[in-house]
Amino acid sequence: TNSLTMAWRLFKNLSEEQQRYEKQLILEHVGFVRLCQQLLRDARRLTRGDLVFSLHALVSLGVPQNTLLVQTLVRVCQEKLNQLDNRCISVLATTLAGMEKDKNVSALQAGLQLLVEQRVSSIRDIFILQNLMKCLGKDTPVFLKKKLEMAVMREIDGLTFPNALRMFLALAALNYCSLPILNPCSKKIQENVHDVPFRLLILILEACHTLQYRNVKLFAALADYINSTAYLWDKKQIIIFLSACETLGFRPTELLDVFAEKVTEDPDFLNLKNLLIVLRVYSRLNHVPRVQKHLFFETLHSCLNKCLPQISSTELLKAVYSLGILGSLPHHALDELLQKDSKDELTLSDDLKEQNTMMLRCVKTCMELDSPSFTKPAFVPTENLSSLVSLNLSKAQEVLIGLLGDENMFLQNVQLPYRYHIDFEIRMDSDSKKVLPIAATDDHPDSRVKRLAFLFAPMSAFCLGTTHPQGKLAMKMRHLNKLGYHVILIQNRKFQEMKNEDAVEFLKRKIYSEDAFSF
Repeated sequence: TNSLTMAWRLFKNLSEEQQRYEKQLILEHVGFVRLCQQLLRDARRLTRGDLVFSLHALVSLGVPQNTLLVQTLVRVCQEKLNQLDNRCISVLATTLAGMEKDKNVSALQAGLQLLVEQRVSSIRDIFILQNLMKCLGKDTPVFLKKKLEMAVMREIDGLTFPNALRMFLALAALNYCSLPILNPCSKKIQENVHDVPFRLLILILEACHTLQYRNVKLFAALADYINSTAYLWDKKQIIIFLSACETLGFRPTELLDVFAEKVTEDPDFLNLKNLLIVLRVYSRLNHVPRVQKHLFFETLHSCLNKCLPQISSTELLKAVYSLGILGSLPHHALDELLQKDSKDELTLSDDLKEQNTMMLRCVKTCMELDSPSFTKPAFVPTENLSSLVSLNLSKAQEVLIGLLGDENMFLQNVQLPYRYHIDFEIRMDSDSKKVLPIAATDDHPDSRVKRLAFLFAPMSAFCLGTTHPQGKLAMKMRHLNKLGYHVILIQNRKFQEMKNEDAVEFLKRKIYSEDAFSF
């Protein structure tokens, strides 16, 4: 056992290339073969520690799972399962997590899970608990996940920084979002953020995405750390970090500005893969740099032009779509895209067809509405889809009736050209002091009438922890503005949480305030 364990310890510290070479040498070595034969003869006489550590070393060194030796050790583990102490259980769990499912492995895993259920309340070692959470995985029954949570909670006061990092990853592997554990772990990570290796920073953000854990303070602390040490990081590392933030819907404003400067100063590192990630990040988070924004867009357009000879049709569509969302269509790439569209080169399999159709429609809408030659129409045709509103808008409907006195004073569920939809529309006189009946303005169209478009958007349409709209919503607001609407954007969840009298005052301020027309 000591020989096998030492071989594994030496082996795991080698590079991947060295491991491939050494693995072949180890498995073919005469001494290793004799060692395995001796282990097979003595399998049932091994102590519990030697048993599990030998199995772990063999599996880790790449001994095939279907060999008599590995299968024998797995069966002996089944026989001696109740004799294993907590440390042995942890090692065995790690080993099984790296093995493929077969009859013996599945039986041992089932037995191990039953043993953990019985023992979990007596386990005091946080490292063993973390390892069990990580190895048992997302398919663990909910009641056992709760038992593991309770066991960790008993030891949470003595949580160290390294344990806080490991706990994040263990909960992600278990796919169990435990706020009583995550919140103190998050605080510990924030306090020691300068000691977190880059790879772990990314794993933490990925774990938060898996667990749907949205902690703005944690994300801000990680982003501030990357921003304050930006000179230490490779540009590709910053791209990876920004991509992880974008997946969470979190907008690290200062870091995005700093990175935009790096792009304009040295754009040569932007190969096609990196360029597509940058375009996706900035468009989804609706981030336009505060300084040199025109130079930033020109640089992105230039990089995209260089990539045109090797870019696929779908990648070209995604790139142009992202820049369209930001209000900066790239003319040369757009011409290339339209040529491909005219030749039906954008037609794809059914699973991508709908998405591509939507993106192409958005690009064509941007071509028309964002064009400098586009003028605000004197009349916008609207269609009232239904007098019924969805359940999450019923409160807004009631408040508007209470505020304006009549359903005839507003439109609801309105469909506009370019497939845009607004929740409610109100029309006001030119001084913005009086709400006008819908019928009167329809019978006598007047260009001086002001149109208010109410958008009650879900929290997912905003960048995390802010009222900053994400890309698609920001583009919709820009286009509604071009069509002559003054957009009033409301976070629906916060509106739903208001008392009725507060909601009335809130909408009253929105309707009669000059701020409503400043967008």
